[in-house]
Amino acid sequence: MQCLPATKAGRSYIYRLAPTMLVYLIFLFIAQWTFRHLHPGGPAVYLLAILPALPLIGSLAIVGLYIAEESDEFERSVLVQSMLWGLGGALSVGTIWGSLEDFAHAPHLSTFYVFLFFWIFMGISQPLIRQRYQ
Repeated sequence: MQCLPATKAGRSYIYRLAPTMLVYLIFLFIAQWTFRHLHPGGPAVYLLAILPALPLIGSLAIVGLYIAEESDEFERSVLVQSMLWGLGGALSVGTIWGSLEDFAHAPHLSTFYVFLFFWIFMGISQPLIRQRYQ
């Protein structure tokens, strides 16, 4: 079993995504530590709050680069289909939970989790999509 993707575009995707996720973890730690210990005020609050989101936005650009660079039509198709399932799943969870909050007084769930739900549904759907074509 190989750890890295077989195509050059797939390897580039991993080499770009891994450091981006490391930067995300670092920025998240910095933001959490700063809010917990230094209690910033003014514009610094907004800058620190946005800081961890920047690498996550970058991860979407990295996926876009992968789609543009991948020469294997099947691999591109699987990724695009899994992204659509990820979007559909995240939007569905967000919509359902929003209705539960509004009408059934469910506890508030931060919209920050929508991004996480996107990746979860995308990750779950990818092997299922691949299996469908075997």
